[in-house]
Amino acid sequence: MNRVLIGIRGEPTPEGMERILKALKRLEGVAEVQATGPAQVLVAYDPQSLTVMDLIRTIR
Repeated sequence: MNRVLIGIRGEPTPEGMERILKALKRLEGVAEVQATGPAQVLVAYDPQSLTVMDLIRTIR
């Protein structure tokens, strides 16, 4: 299991951050997602299933 801290450009609204967290949690291979700041998320994921770029594309 790998972990990555992803910064989000700008500062999303609370509703926007909730949408981002839900979208990441739906990905197969994501074990845990948590907001660590107003514009950051920490994601624990299986590198056999996903890449960091997959996670970033989901956020965009």
